[in-house]
Order: sequence, then C-alpha cells, then structure tokens
Amino acid sequence: MSAEEPQDGSPEEEEDLRYFIRIGQTDLDGTKTVERSLTDMKGIGKRTARIIADAAEVNRTALFGKLPEDEIDSVVDVVENFEDHAPEWMANRRKDFFSGDTDHITGSDLEEKRRHDINRMKMISSYKGVRHQRGQKVRGQRTKSTGRTEGTIGVNVEEIKEAQAEE
Repeated sequence: MSAEEPQDGSPEEEEDLRYFIRIGQTDLDGTKTVERSLTDMKGIGKRTARIIADAAEVNRTALFGKLPEDEIDSVVDVVENFEDHAPEWMANRRKDFFSGDTDHITGSDLEEKRRHDINRMKMISSYKGVRHQRGQKVRGQRTKSTGRTEGTIGVNVEEIKEAQAEE
C-alpha cells in the first residue's frame, strides 16, 4: 500500500465538502447539518430553518457542505424569498411602518432595521422610546429587584451600625 492510495475515511471523500456556504452577507458552516447551519444566520431560528429545508426539498439532516450545487442554490433562493414560501404570520417584519409590506429580513439588514425602529421610537418619544433612552427595561419586566447596574443590592447593615457607633 502506498501513501497515495486512499483508505477508508480518506481525504479524497472529504474533498467535495464545502466548509463555508455564503448566503447574503453571512458565511454558514458547511460541516453542520442544513437545519443547524441555517440557525447561525440572524433572523432564522429552528422552526424557520426546518420550513426552509422542507420548502427547498432538501434533507435537513444532511451535511450542508456535501449538498450538490443546485440544492444549495434552492436553499439560498428560499432564504432570500422566505415570505413567498411560508405563511404571512411567520415573517419577522409584518406590515412594515414605511412600506406596509410583509418581509422576512435576515442577516445584517435585521440589525439595521431594529436600530431604525428604536431611533424612530425615541424621536417620537413613545413610551418604549423613552425607556430605551433611559436604558431601562422596555417590555414591562420587574425593575424593583432586577436589572440593577450598581453593585450594591439592599441595605448594608454593617455600614449603618458603624455610622451609629461613630455618633
């Protein structure tokens, strides 16, 4: 046996594996399954990834990097046009404030839209905008006992006793 002959589990079998698949502006890991790799993208969770794999007619448990080029292209097409392949209630941007359209935004566009929404709320001084400006919790969580930025919680009894002893 020479060093050039392939053995079981040889690199020759792994040569067709693509380690990175680019969708939009995001590099996805080709060594993971289709479903797990898609969840690395912002705006796509487990359920959305499963629907994308089913709509693209791809085995969601297959390695993403070992898929043929046409199947990868179909996955990319479904991700870019998700609102056409899924019910309207599942899109993450329903009835957009400016356009009125329903879209599913992924990647860095999602962060940008979120920043614009928060800035708009701050500009019109809505309740949520004011909470964002002050750095307080926005969605009605408890603030009396959690979310404190200071290190001291409660009353320091020892300091009170020392202050009384000095008087």
